[in-house]
Amino acid sequence: MTERQRVVIVGGGFAGFTAARTLSRIARGAVEITLINPTDYFLYLPLLPEVAAGILDPRKVAIPLSGTCPGVRHLLATVTSVDVDDRRVHCTDAEGGHRDLRYDRLVIAAGSVNKLLPVPGVAEHAHGFRSIAEALYLRDHLIRQIELADASDDPEERRARCTFVVVGAGYTGTEVAAQGQLLTLAAHRRRPGLRDRPVRWILADLAPRILPELDERLSRTAHHTLSERGIEIRTGTSVAEATSAGVKLSDGEFVPTRSLIWCVGVRPDPLVESLGLPTEKGRLLVDEYLTVPGHPEIFACGDAAAVPDLTRPGEYTAMTAQHAGRQGRRAARNIAASYGRGKREPYRHDDLGFVVDLGGLKAAANPLGVSLSGLPAKVVTRGYHLLAVPRGRARIAGNWLLDTVLPRQTVQLDLVHGSQVPLESCAPGEEVRQS
Repeated sequence: MTERQRVVIVGGGFAGFTAARTLSRIARGAVEITLINPTDYFLYLPLLPEVAAGILDPRKVAIPLSGTCPGVRHLLATVTSVDVDDRRVHCTDAEGGHRDLRYDRLVIAAGSVNKLLPVPGVAEHAHGFRSIAEALYLRDHLIRQIELADASDDPEERRARCTFVVVGAGYTGTEVAAQGQLLTLAAHRRRPGLRDRPVRWILADLAPRILPELDERLSRTAHHTLSERGIEIRTGTSVAEATSAGVKLSDGEFVPTRSLIWCVGVRPDPLVESLGLPTEKGRLLVDEYLTVPGHPEIFACGDAAAVPDLTRPGEYTAMTAQHAGRQGRRAARNIAASYGRGKREPYRHDDLGFVVDLGGLKAAANPLGVSLSGLPAKVVTRGYHLLAVPRGRARIAGNWLLDTVLPRQTVQLDLVHGSQVPLESCAPGEEVRQS
């Protein structure tokens, strides 16, 4: 061949980032790899709640693409469309310029975006949690509510500003509630004028239990830990309406609050539907080798792909970071195999368990099926994240140590304003896109 084959990877989340790193290691020089992503970093999303809680500096969870993907060309852009027949990707760069790229192999790893439900007022009054910008905004917002409550003489306003509602008790919502409560309690303790107004947190979900996608024992541990700390857990409950004065829950109760945090879930990036290829609930259908039937040159992985779960016939793998990373690795190896390097294999996973950080010295974990809680679970949880994060482990561990021995700083940074992180920013090209 006179020209190297070009592999284009769309998305730099867990799936796309891992695919790019793996392919560059096993096929560097044989193919030209281009990674298209709207940011110049890979976001280690599981530690984002600790950014919102002021434990970690946001730079610790933003892994630079330039230093961790050697041999990969990074294009700072957002993919707007894909011409499947002509094998071309159309995108818009960071300054609005239009680019076209030809590909020989394409990896769709565009990830997911905030999932909005048709609930009146949610888009206008709720805060999402999918990006560094949203985490920084939420941190300032939580601290600001405590400060404004202290400055107010109106008892009803003080009560509303000291009340926080998280909707969605999955992995993200549970950790946001756990970490957010500790941050507001720290700010509250520095405000003697609020001694008569306690901080109130509500965690609501339509599911019969929190963490419904995880092992039931993990769910019970998390429920007990959060309840003991004073967080009100409302299962079988969601939001019926949101206003500037508060939220009306589906059970009819009106909760005065200025803080509605939306962690209901995600949906596949809208780019997937625009491809004109078969989908399953918005996810691109692929076979067990992560290729699109009828298009062996197109691979898909992560939240954007409906991957057959070979351990549970008839089902698809869940939209989790663990699956995304493993699928990205398998997609890269299968692409290399298509060029004669290695052997093509189906994606099959072994469940290694999950970890949930509940703030302070509390956590829940089930490594290899062994249920843990309290300090042992915390050690496992932080150990897992240190092993999983691609770089910056010493800096992250340093932040954790400082948080243990020093009081938490509760000051607003005022870097991100609400208008910059609207919840409805889930159309193609918006910053909330992550794998």
